[in-house]
Amino acid sequence: MLISDERRMLFVHIPKTGGASVEQLLREMCPDARSVDKQRHARLRRILARHPELEGYWSFGFVRNPWARMVSWHSMIETWNHRWGPASGRPQEGQWGSTRDGNPLWRAAADYADFEEFILRGTAELDRLAMPQVDYLVDGDQRADFIGRTESLADDMARVQRELGLPVTEIPRRNTTSHGSYRDYYSSATRDRVGEVYARDVEAFGYDF
Repeated sequence: MLISDERRMLFVHIPKTGGASVEQLLREMCPDARSVDKQRHARLRRILARHPELEGYWSFGFVRNPWARMVSWHSMIETWNHRWGPASGRPQEGQWGSTRDGNPLWRAAADYADFEEFILRGTAELDRLAMPQVDYLVDGDQRADFIGRTESLADDMARVQRELGLPVTEIPRRNTTSHGSYRDYYSSATRDRVGEVYARDVEAFGYDF
């Protein structure tokens, strides 16, 4: 998450939706932008429960096709695992908080043999992998003020900039992965599993495989 008191802005950062690029741009354009409680991926409900003074801030976040998002997530974890994780054969430093050290989710997912296991086991064993994106963006019956999409990130971020009274500038690219068409990764079992786990996203945002 990221807030700016000057702009009365609250950005909810959902993993693997382009949020790192959004964060970089906001930090460049809003000098007072800062994280709160070191919770990069906190949900709106939790943020407002712990910081009710942010209740009137303009809140927004981005969502992504869940099938594409899971491929991107797996690709990121695979890259880390081969570069720094157990599969690399390098000594582990055991100090948390850096890209090299990873995080508990990456380390847990690194044990899965392939994408099939990542989906079928991971969404059953790791709560964060099975959390619908819409859950990040609600507080009771209310949603974030604006929900953009990774698929139209540039246009939707321009809308955010205009809403905040900021000049419209090109969004940087951060934490991108290259993995071809997401559809090529799926079997019928994994496709159906993602549809089941993320059924609320499919309904809320109209995504399909």
